[in-house]
Amino acid sequence: MPPVDTNENQNRVLKFVQELLLDGNEKAAVTAAAISEQIDLVLKMKPSWGADLDRTAVTDELIRRFSLWIGKETTMASTIGHVAWLNADRKQNWRYWQRYRDWMEEKLSWTAVDALDRSTDTILGFLEDPLRADAWDRRGLVVGHVQSGKTGSYTGLICKAADAGYKIIVVLAGLHNNLRSQTQIRLDEGFLGFATTTQPGSDAVEYVGAGRNGRDAGIRPNCATNRSDAGDFNKRIAKHLAITPEQRPWLFVVKKNKSVLTLLLDWIRNHAANVVEADTGRRIVTHLPLLVIDDEADHASVDTGGQAFDEEGNPDEEHEPKVINSLIRRILNAFSRSAYVGYTATPFANIFIHERGATFEEGPDLFPAAFIVNLAAPSNYVGPARVFGLTTAQGRQGGLPLVRRVKDQESAEERPVWMPVKHKVSHRPRHEGRDELPPSLVEAIDAFLIACAVRLLRGQLDEHSSMLIHVTRFTYVQQEVHRQVSEHVRQIRQRVLRGIDAEEVWSRLHTLWQQDFVPTTAVLRESLADDPPDDLPSWEAVVSVFGAVCDEVNVQLINGTAKAALDYANSGNRGLTVIAIGGDKLARGLTLEGLCCSYFLRASRMYDTLMQMGRWFGYRPGYLDLCRLYTTQDLTEWFGHIADAAEELREEFNFMAASGLTPREFGLKVQSHPVLMITSQLKMRSAQSLYLSFSGQRLQTVALFRQQRELQGNARALWRLLESIGKPSESDPSRQRGEVRQKWAGSYLWTDVAASKVIAFLSEYTTHPAARRVNCAMLSAFIELMSRSGELTEWTIALMGTTDGEKREVGPGVSVRMNRRSGDPDIKGHYSIKVLLDPTDEAIDLSEEEWNAALAVTRTIWQRNAVRPVDESDPKTPSSVAVRQVRGVGAPGITPHPERGVLILYVLDPEKAYEEVGSFPADTPPIVAFGISFPASTLGDDHLGLKVEYKVNNVLWEQEYGSAD
Repeated sequence: MPPVDTNENQNRVLKFVQELLLDGNEKAAVTAAAISEQIDLVLKMKPSWGADLDRTAVTDELIRRFSLWIGKETTMASTIGHVAWLNADRKQNWRYWQRYRDWMEEKLSWTAVDALDRSTDTILGFLEDPLRADAWDRRGLVVGHVQSGKTGSYTGLICKAADAGYKIIVVLAGLHNNLRSQTQIRLDEGFLGFATTTQPGSDAVEYVGAGRNGRDAGIRPNCATNRSDAGDFNKRIAKHLAITPEQRPWLFVVKKNKSVLTLLLDWIRNHAANVVEADTGRRIVTHLPLLVIDDEADHASVDTGGQAFDEEGNPDEEHEPKVINSLIRRILNAFSRSAYVGYTATPFANIFIHERGATFEEGPDLFPAAFIVNLAAPSNYVGPARVFGLTTAQGRQGGLPLVRRVKDQESAEERPVWMPVKHKVSHRPRHEGRDELPPSLVEAIDAFLIACAVRLLRGQLDEHSSMLIHVTRFTYVQQEVHRQVSEHVRQIRQRVLRGIDAEEVWSRLHTLWQQDFVPTTAVLRESLADDPPDDLPSWEAVVSVFGAVCDEVNVQLINGTAKAALDYANSGNRGLTVIAIGGDKLARGLTLEGLCCSYFLRASRMYDTLMQMGRWFGYRPGYLDLCRLYTTQDLTEWFGHIADAAEELREEFNFMAASGLTPREFGLKVQSHPVLMITSQLKMRSAQSLYLSFSGQRLQTVALFRQQRELQGNARALWRLLESIGKPSESDPSRQRGEVRQKWAGSYLWTDVAASKVIAFLSEYTTHPAARRVNCAMLSAFIELMSRSGELTEWTIALMGTTDGEKREVGPGVSVRMNRRSGDPDIKGHYSIKVLLDPTDEAIDLSEEEWNAALAVTRTIWQRNAVRPVDESDPKTPSSVAVRQVRGVGAPGITPHPERGVLILYVLDPEKAYEEVGSFPADTPPIVAFGISFPASTLGDDHLGLKVEYKVNNVLWEQEYGSAD
């Protein structure tokens, strides 16, 4: 008798109990008791499934699944040239999708699978009907989150596209062999249903994933590539591969590589093309509809060559795009019926593509003119906002207590550090002159080993556990780190397993357990009440399995020259335990399964590069409390900044989608964004100039001076402003806000102030160099440009006081009590506050009707698009985006006022600025800070406002933001 497969039995019980709970309409209240009753019912029907069944694990997983919630994706689309086609009749008997759905339901909750079904329907519906005979071309972009399941989305889309009739499916899977192989393996499981270890046409088939046990073998798709490291499209395959339209769909999983894409293009033209165009002589395919999926579409696919345009906006037809971009476009242009869908978590470079870019050979550029779909993240997704929190009036809030600051890599002139921010290709990492790891990395490795031990004790034996060490982009330096880490892990293993000189190791581990793991899990059990982590085992239990964990650890180098790859697929029933050390291969696309601990020192400041390096984002079921991120203060600050900016961009997207705008209009918005401009300079199509609009934006000074000269200068700028605008329109202003009357006690308000007064203030005010977003020269130039066109001409100025601070005279006859804002103690070079603007202050100029309209807009978008629990109450105050939109472009029954900008001034107590550095001169002036709320514009391209030019060169760019890698 064959042995009982307890994992298979557990999956069967999970699936059947989940279906019974759904049929019983118990979605709203799935309790442990209800689950237990259904388990008993299932086991009565099939007693053999009860063999070694872990009922607790089944119960925990079902509670986790039924507590999941997912918001609805948001979309922007253009209907030009599109014929709506996807309906219920077309979806009858879709076998590829149905078997994929059934397979996914074994692993995911009904909520997640339903959301996947809905979102892939949305994307497919934006494409063209593959049965439509005339020529068509659709290009779109799907924006997900880093490590959020984009592969699952495009696998589902491929299944549905094949069911609908797409015949050639090309997946562009990164730049490296191991990422291409990883993608192939996932498509083997999700779409093909068999392992592509043999060549096309072979009778030897190993059914996997959705095709397990030979399910629907009669519809088995064809595939021209395989899962081996050398399984990409090659000359031998190109020479012998021939297809006809009667055959089942063909899948090509290929790298973004010049040789591979050239071979594929040549094969299309020489073997698949069936028509020669009479006027051009081009060989094209008219009988096979094409779908191209571009994974990590912002990487390598974007033309960085900068096509020129004439005075009428016509593109230079002789432009030669960069090679990868050119080949992708030529492949699309070789089909009369084609669809392109880019997938990315960092869409900034794609949005910068010129919407009218085109050449004769390549056809149009890859701008997503047809649609952009913004996927919603499930509630169990751990992304930047979850890890680092978001900035609020009370400081950064909502972050998880999982980040550990690496202090021993902060450069100091008197001592070299193990891995300086700037180092050469030949750098030899040394800690205090010794060939050993720094204490922070020793602790990170300890934390990873402890996490693996706890996961083992929690029954996650068959789950992978990974650690990421990402500290340099240089291959030689990575090899040195690999050598040091391997030796360190070997020493731990020997000491623990042999018991020789092990006291120091056990003492260090136990201290980390008591001071870090125990309190962190306790905090998360309290803060994550809806899905708390399991209790920690005893320290004695951890000790009992620790040796086995050490014996399993594999330290692996993953970079462009490493022969080894992370082979999760062939690890058997026991999960891999791996410490991955690498560079670019780990920086983008490659998934580290079960990532528990990250040690991250890379210093790029470009938003898309940093986000893609954040491999720790994703899903951590059953071990979130064990995860750790070891990184520097600078990178923590930047990731927090990214979390804020990305959240703002998504909010902008939701608002514009609700307003019915198109991808081109959103593209213009992103291009003019004063923060999210930060991608590779080349990808932004300009080596010398950036053109920025601040329309619809909010800016605030949070990096401030401590130096007397600058503080006195800014105090003078405020005095002269108040002197020039005269008596306040209101003192202690108040406004009706819903059912309450909001008061700004101790504050002053001026209305209808001329733009010239604000420009003069900004021209005299000096912003700190660390305030990269708030550049007074750019702001004053922008206001002057807009005022010449009739906008931003009449300003509201608010001077925000308080009721309990020390009183200071800041203008002729104007005294306020100073606000007290604590500085960040980890930032030594300047006074850094978390946030300046209180959200309620930004709406101080709105009437009751305008405020209510902004609140209505906020609630509409929130209800339609937000990722939120279904029982969460509606917002009680309008969002900042809605405030600026209603002010500038109005709302039903509300007159727009694009002429009305808002300058909000704060006077901060200098005592707080010097709190971390000691005493300060008695005559130190108050610290003047400001925020500006710009209304949305009705001028320029598609209501996005005019743009002011900002000059920058490549040297300055790399000094500020690092290289593009």
